[in-house]
Amino acid sequence: MTVAGRFDGVFVTFTLSWRCHQQRLQLGADSRWSTPGAQTGMTDRDVTVTERLREQGLADGRSPSKCEQICQTLRRYIGSGQLGAGQQLPAERALSERFATTRITIKEALSSLEADGLIYRAERRGWFVAPPRLTYDPAIHTHFHQWIGEQQRTAETRVLAHGGQLASSELCHWMGLEPFTPLYEIRRQRLIDGRPVLHVSHHLLASRFPDIASAPLASSLTELYQQRYGIGQGGASLEITPSAARGAIARALNLAEGSAVLRLVRVNFDERGALVDCDIEHWRPDAIRICLDTRALQPVVCKPQRVQLAD
Repeated sequence: MTVAGRFDGVFVTFTLSWRCHQQRLQLGADSRWSTPGAQTGMTDRDVTVTERLREQGLADGRSPSKCEQICQTLRRYIGSGQLGAGQQLPAERALSERFATTRITIKEALSSLEADGLIYRAERRGWFVAPPRLTYDPAIHTHFHQWIGEQQRTAETRVLAHGGQLASSELCHWMGLEPFTPLYEIRRQRLIDGRPVLHVSHHLLASRFPDIASAPLASSLTELYQQRYGIGQGGASLEITPSAARGAIARALNLAEGSAVLRLVRVNFDERGALVDCDIEHWRPDAIRICLDTRALQPVVCKPQRVQLAD
């Protein structure tokens, strides 16, 4: 496992596969990742960038800046429930008048709260109070609708596009494929409580999924693989990196072009260790917290296989 980098004070980058030590890692909105001994029971809404800045300011003997004061006020409104999840904040102009400051300072404060996961911005609609982050454990093999439902939330999946493709250089690298290997791509948008939070493209090894185009692609692919093709779940490798939303991904997530997103690339294998597919997920950074319990993982004895085209 490797860990490196920092992204707008929110994310670190790490790569892992399901053959790890018995420890628990947490990656939250406030850039903290820790083992059980370092945990204090606080959530990403308890210890945040804003509060650390305030504490630093007090330690330095200075008064909180205007930006920090605005963050503290909005945080109290959110924490007390006066501003509830999904509620829209006043427009930036109205906030600048209410706090008697410039819109630049308001934007800075809102960006800080966004980094903390307390609010989110919807393109052309404004700022909203964010619902609690979902806890996402990539090592647990449950399909999207099931694990969202287990957290008392409502999930929805929409198919954006699907069709055949040849493996790109990136996919060849991730999946261990030869150039020009035929794949089948399925692009989907996933919503939680009616809010788009995830754009995912699934890249299936075409030779293993004949007539996949006629299948119900908005349903669970995990169940579809098992029921229609007899392909069960085995190990997986996972790469997590910060990225930027562009084009169709930005539109699907209702984000401004270039907004920060979290990219997860997962390569999946069946019970025998044979390649199945590659999922490329782009998450809104305010939607999830990644919590990986490696004790739940089974050792992987097979290595990724290179797939060659028949002559």
